[in-house]
Amino acid sequence: MSIAEATSAADGGSRSEFRRGVASCAPVLLGTIPYALVLGAQATQKGLSTVELSLLTGLNFAGGSEFAAIQLWTSPPHILLIVAITFLVNSRHLLMGAALAPFLRDLPRRRVFPALFFMCDESWALCLADAKRRAADGVTPAFSPRYYMGAALAMYLTWVAFTTTGALLGPVLGDAGTYGFDMAFAAVFLVLLRGMWKSIAAARPWLVSLVIAALTYLFAPGAWYVAAGALSGLLAAWLTAGDA
Repeated sequence: MSIAEATSAADGGSRSEFRRGVASCAPVLLGTIPYALVLGAQATQKGLSTVELSLLTGLNFAGGSEFAAIQLWTSPPHILLIVAITFLVNSRHLLMGAALAPFLRDLPRRRVFPALFFMCDESWALCLADAKRRAADGVTPAFSPRYYMGAALAMYLTWVAFTTTGALLGPVLGDAGTYGFDMAFAAVFLVLLRGMWKSIAAARPWLVSLVIAALTYLFAPGAWYVAAGALSGLLAAWLTAGDA
């Protein structure tokens, strides 16, 4: 095989992996669109402009913390509170990154760190499951960067586009919750949890976080349930790390 043929084959393989990432992410994207619209509509109802909302979703790119920030938004906003809640909600990325680390150790950091900016719950779950399947099948490298970028960029562009669309349609949609769109947020995460299910022991941090957040929501005013759920889940994951 000539150099030109080898280069062409490699390019074709890269494009194929990228398309595979986009295709695997497509069902999740359909569930993402409704709650992206909800976030955009809620943001405009809180007084954010379309540009401000687009910057929020494009630079932060973490749906859970964005919903928390919008719920806490006032005029003027309590910046320190929002920053603290955002940090707590996004701290799960520490565990997500640690789970991916064994598959990324052979990749140069100049490629890994920019790529991780686009990591979200959905793309992380899909790529971790794909890497584990490839490793079990003896495929090397187990982690496919092109597959990851296909899934991650599809999620990123869809999220920013439809949160912006939701902001533009906010006055028309009114209370988007009346359409049931907000249920899509929970539904997508239930599907991801089902796809990653290993055992009851491995799911205990999820259950602890759910119970503590629900109890805090019922008995404590404000948005303390967000912090309570995040911290209790992280603590439970740390305490049970050797049991799963």
